[in-house]
Amino acid sequence: MPNTFTRVPDRPVPELPRWARVLLPAADLFMVAMVSRPPTGTLRTTWVTPATLQLCAVLGVVAPVIGVLLLFRGGVALAVGILLILFAAGCLSVALVGLAQRRS
Repeated sequence: MPNTFTRVPDRPVPELPRWARVLLPAADLFMVAMVSRPPTGTLRTTWVTPATLQLCAVLGVVAPVIGVLLLFRGGVALAVGILLILFAAGCLSVALVGLAQRRS
């Protein structure tokens, strides 16, 4: 029985708007990179769970702020900052696809 964090609608995923379809490859790649690939292989046909949506939304806002701050420290911190910014981009792509699923 799904709980509040994993409950998704019983209906199929609606057709995504054009702007969300542009983000779909990045969102799918991010899900694979995070070892969280959906059973269907794509978020085009799989709902983003509420927990994933909320986590990606928060990290998509917090991670780039920390990443930008690390860019100015140089050395290893520079590399970590770049990785955090890329991580945030992946998080935001998943969060935006999840929001588009719910608005369609």
